[in-house]
Amino acid sequence: MRVLIRGAGVAGLTLAHELASKGVEVKVAEKAARPGGGASWFAGGMLAPWCERENAPEEVLQLGRSAVDWWDAALPGHVKRKGTLVVAPPRDAAHLVCFAGRTSGFGWLGAGEIDTLEPSLAGRFGKALYFADEAHLDPRRAINALHEKLVGMGVRFHFDAPAFPEKGFGRVIDCTGARAIGDDPSLRGVRGEMLILETPEVQLSRPVRLLHPRIPLYIVPRTNNRFMIGATMIESEDAGPASARSLMELLNAAYALHPAFGEARVIETGAGVRPAYPDNLPAFSDVGGTLRVNGFYRHGFLLAPAIAAHAAGHIFSALSGKSGGRTYPPPIHGHSNSPCIGASQ
Repeated sequence: MRVLIRGAGVAGLTLAHELASKGVEVKVAEKAARPGGGASWFAGGMLAPWCERENAPEEVLQLGRSAVDWWDAALPGHVKRKGTLVVAPPRDAAHLVCFAGRTSGFGWLGAGEIDTLEPSLAGRFGKALYFADEAHLDPRRAINALHEKLVGMGVRFHFDAPAFPEKGFGRVIDCTGARAIGDDPSLRGVRGEMLILETPEVQLSRPVRLLHPRIPLYIVPRTNNRFMIGATMIESEDAGPASARSLMELLNAAYALHPAFGEARVIETGAGVRPAYPDNLPAFSDVGGTLRVNGFYRHGFLLAPAIAAHAAGHIFSALSGKSGGRTYPPPIHGHSNSPCIGASQ
């Protein structure tokens, strides 16, 4: 079997890995000049299915629970199994209780335990939720490492290739993310903005989520005293530079977590458009002989491994959809969620 995958973001790369590991000849065509050219490049890299359950349906938890082991097996040494810490300022303690009521897989920590876990936050928070089984990775390092591994497995990549010919392939798979919004009427764009700060004054070992009344914040530690900060979810297909308003809100929330972020160097700002279906769940579907795999919303690194495995199984079982409708996942009734804190608009 020869397969052409369009798109070298996290969805395309994980599916390429699933197929190539089973002996399929895979070629990947990417419009950008490098892997991860779309929203994957601006991801947080949090493998946090229990935390995400706060405002996501049950499928996110069930599909995402295997992500940590998948990434750890695919890219040994890249996954940091340090858990997730969720905190809130004393005046917003009710949000922490609400978050706990909508999630599972955590333990409550007191001030002393927080100080031991993250000394930089000593004396700043009296209570926290600790999700010990969650993990994180650096998305850019993971994307590049997975690309290199796939090359070693015989996968051929073609970058700067928006119109790579499809003739001669037994299967064509569209993993082009937000670029498919115009072709799939069910998809919409959700803009996500981020910034990277650098400061030696704060040391964090794991992602920290701050439950803030205006903008829920997550801070993910990187190397070299750098931190990726993000949270925005704006209903927009504009992939332009990050807005001044969003950057001010992110910086204000980071300062609320630790004042040292007020003196940090701004290394990078960025924005990416994440593709989403109406229920914010990914899916794959057969459309005119092409298998579309899309709709990862804010859960690309978390859900891509499971969806890749399901899509590969779909291909190997030679199932064929009768229409362009979504074939995965099946709906779970009664999963409607309202987050404790609204996303920024």
